[in-house]
Amino acid sequence: MRKIWAIIGATTLATSLAACGSPSENAAEGDSDNGDLATLRVGVNPVPHGDILRFVQENLAADAGLDLQIVEIADYNQPNPQLVAGELDANYFQHRTFLGEWQDANPDDQLVYVSDVHVERLGLYSSEYENVDDLPDGAEIAVPNDAANLDRALRTLEAEGLLTVDPDAGALATENDIQDNPKDITVTPLEAAQLPRSLGDVDAAVVNGNYAIEADLAANDNVLAWEPDSAEDYVENYANGLVVRAEDEDDPGVAQLAELLHSDEVRQYIEDTWQGVVYPVDEQG
Repeated sequence: MRKIWAIIGATTLATSLAACGSPSENAAEGDSDNGDLATLRVGVNPVPHGDILRFVQENLAADAGLDLQIVEIADYNQPNPQLVAGELDANYFQHRTFLGEWQDANPDDQLVYVSDVHVERLGLYSSEYENVDDLPDGAEIAVPNDAANLDRALRTLEAEGLLTVDPDAGALATENDIQDNPKDITVTPLEAAQLPRSLGDVDAAVVNGNYAIEADLAANDNVLAWEPDSAEDYVENYANGLVVRAEDEDDPGVAQLAELLHSDEVRQYIEDTWQGVVYPVDEQG
């Protein structure tokens, strides 16, 4: 996730994205092309976040007084800087652990996690092997290279008995914290977006749910294992949610969008569309 950012597509976006006040102020100043609707520019990963937000825009937003301008961003590195710069009013792509890591590296830029929306489970995929036990000694397994998801990937491999992680490693273990490795597995961190394409070059890869869906891995490759989601703090740490600048935390438009994202209609859409790879969660502040 250290590549140059790319905006793959977006709904109508103003030529200038300079910060000009809160989302509600933007609407009051005529920033919306839809009458009195409050306009929110929201940065998302294309799948599933973009799909979920488009469902909201097409089915729920207007009746709730919102006009959503959806800015699709392919990687994980740009949505927070763009939010800080005022190019977005909110973003929806990350979990609390990722935001906490980013906030530690950018202490002067205060962002606020508004609420959980959904969870994307990591999966261990392979183009060649059908079961975890089939992985050979010396297998190479690619994993996400950002700290939060690298730890999740290692815990997934640990749950399958492929390795053990040093219990003193804390919540952000890396490949250097592997304690026991009976099959002499090589763990190779890669940019998360590149993991589906890596399957032709490695024995297996632990892939983030959004990128697995986008690449249609479940149809084309073998799912050897799912990330365990039984830990008490799993949802709290890894649910993806809505994030805004600190000064916009109480903005009415933001609150309205958060409410829509927790509606029964959105819950049903997520359940019907992704059937367990992505699942909705109850609202948490």
